[in-house]
Amino acid sequence: MDIRKQHYKNRAEKLIKAMHKRQMTAAYFETSAEAVKALLEQIPEGSSVSWGGSVTIDETGLKEALKNGSCAVFDRDSAETPEEIYDIYHKALSCDYYIMSSNAISMDGELVNIDGRGNRLAALIYGPRNIIVLAGMNKVAETRQEALSRARNEAAPLNAVRLERNTPCAATGICSDCQSDDCICSHTVITRRSAPAGRIKVFLVGEALGF
Repeated sequence: MDIRKQHYKNRAEKLIKAMHKRQMTAAYFETSAEAVKALLEQIPEGSSVSWGGSVTIDETGLKEALKNGSCAVFDRDSAETPEEIYDIYHKALSCDYYIMSSNAISMDGELVNIDGRGNRLAALIYGPRNIIVLAGMNKVAETRQEALSRARNEAAPLNAVRLERNTPCAATGICSDCQSDDCICSHTVITRRSAPAGRIKVFLVGEALGF
């Protein structure tokens, strides 16, 4: 028996029930390959798709699968100028499916996310018809406060290093609630429920993925 896998599965069963009460659909997959396969099967051919910046999405190979499929993909990495990036950000807000991860998830089913620019959270809150959240069970914290702490003191510092930002947390690994020009923590959003029901679809994976 893989003890960690069993632990993840046990926690996921409770978490999925909590998410259903919050009008989110949720499912658990032991591997990212299984999750990606199920996710792709849920997106109809010809749909417009975009995604937020995410190490999880990068690690699972999902971007490549979408680009090689039949969907109309809005990929900011393909932009060559700031104006093109701006245009893709706004097209993403009206796409059929927007894919992201979550910086943290509480065991009672809330999503906790922190953004610098806010484009990812703008999509999560309102715009795209469907939001798909792909997240490893390593993102799950017991309470809202612990989820907020994870987002601030684990996800944000690691992302600051990844993005080569000159912030205190990139140097110390701990949030200092800074006002640095390079700060990536402009917006904090707690998603309590999906409105309309079923708009937010959560794919939980029994692996450690992303930050």
